[in-house]
Amino acid sequence: MRSATCSGDRVGDDGQRVRDPSAHNGSVTVFAGPPARRALVVDDEQDLARLVTGYLERDGFEVHQAFDGPTALEAARAVDPDVIVLDLGLPGLDGLEVCRQVRTFSDCYIVMLTARAEEVDTLIGLSVGADDYLTKPFSPRELAARVRVLLRRPRRIAQAVRPAEPGPEPVAVGRLRIDLEGREVHVDDDPVSLTRTEFDILAALASRPRAVFTRRALIEAVWGTGWVGDEHLVDVHVLHVRQKLGDSAAEQRFVRTVRGVGYRIGLGA
Repeated sequence: MRSATCSGDRVGDDGQRVRDPSAHNGSVTVFAGPPARRALVVDDEQDLARLVTGYLERDGFEVHQAFDGPTALEAARAVDPDVIVLDLGLPGLDGLEVCRQVRTFSDCYIVMLTARAEEVDTLIGLSVGADDYLTKPFSPRELAARVRVLLRRPRRIAQAVRPAEPGPEPVAVGRLRIDLEGREVHVDDDPVSLTRTEFDILAALASRPRAVFTRRALIEAVWGTGWVGDEHLVDVHVLHVRQKLGDSAAEQRFVRTVRGVGYRIGLGA
């Protein structure tokens, strides 16, 4: 049986967010003023989902919940969340498949939760478009902090509605072209689909082509100084960037490893 809680709010004529009594039953914090950022918490452990929801609500989020994979997809389409906290082990559809399908219609941030600590699960989870991960048991306070850090990086949709300003020039690295303003990447004129985190890592490397970035430097450039977690997360994202660019650790045409230090942009040859 599917179970979910979704928003029952509407925005009144005065711009205030108010409860819509005609909506279906749900548990969500009501805020006055501008619409709150939206979070979707997906976990079949309902007590844990409610605990995480409480922490995010205290941070000012409008929080929706789903307890299985199919309901999570329906909620993601209906709610258009800014961030999804997504458990790997879900009934109906597992978290990996939910993540894959969400990535076909949304660029929201996804934090994957897993009860299995093996590296293969982390690699698989991130390869389908997750931006971060936590292994259970975890601190809800740490999860909330990571969500705050992710959301300091604006979504592409938000960027698109800003007033037009002169943007940075595209960066060319041999056969690789990075359009920083349009957030597009091409190799030999062929488009390459990167997640936002993958794009941000590549753009950070390209911003200083002669510099070597440590893992910590890339984390601070992409996630911000407040991020806490395993810095080897960077290695996973670099692996996926190379795969999508048709690069490899052996060739290192676009992303070079500086042993014992970190990464730098390649020559593109």
